[in-house]
Amino acid sequence: MPTDDTIRQLTGRGYHAVYREREINHCPGCGRTHWLIGRMSAECAFCATALPLAEASMRSHSGPTIIQHKNRHYDAARAA
Repeated sequence: MPTDDTIRQLTGRGYHAVYREREINHCPGCGRTHWLIGRMSAECAFCATALPLAEASMRSHSGPTIIQHKNRHYDAARAA
C-alpha cells in the first residue's frame, strides 16, 4: 500500500505518458499504435514520438552491470 507521501508525489507530477507492455498504446503525438520497442523506450513508427517503457522505470539504475569472467588457467598457474 503506497504511503501518503508517495501518493502526493505521484499526483503532483501530473500526466506522465509511458509505454506499457501487454496494452494497446496510442501515440500521444499522432494517435497510432505502431511502435519500435527498445530496451528503455518505445518510439512511434510514424511520427517518432518516444515514450519511456513503464517496466524500465521499475528497474534499478545503480549503474552499468559489470560481469567479470575469471581466467581459470591463469589463476591456477598463479596459485601454484
